[in-house]
Amino acid sequence: MKQTDKLFLRTENKEGKCTVYVGGELDLESAAQMRAAMTPLVELSDRELIINLRDLRYVDSTGIGIIVSVLKARHANNAPFAVEAIPPNIRKLFDMTGITNFLLKQQA
Repeated sequence: MKQTDKLFLRTENKEGKCTVYVGGELDLESAAQMRAAMTPLVELSDRELIINLRDLRYVDSTGIGIIVSVLKARHANNAPFAVEAIPPNIRKLFDMTGITNFLLKQQA
């Protein structure tokens, strides 16, 4: 996938799931790149979609909004979605906004 100095994206498809590895900074400046990467993946309801944030250093409200919009679209399509490997500083923001429990993979 595309890569700039600010945001790094890599997609891995295997075993019925698609994982998007996000690194760098997800903010207003890099939002278009993230949206473009996620748009075709949101519609793949035949597989689980995972966003891995292990290498994400920074996210602002625009970036959070993109993640929430993916969550809503996947929910509307009854398609599995989760966010994993959330760094502590970003987890704190997710906790403050009240979205953490909606993003984490639900255990069966």
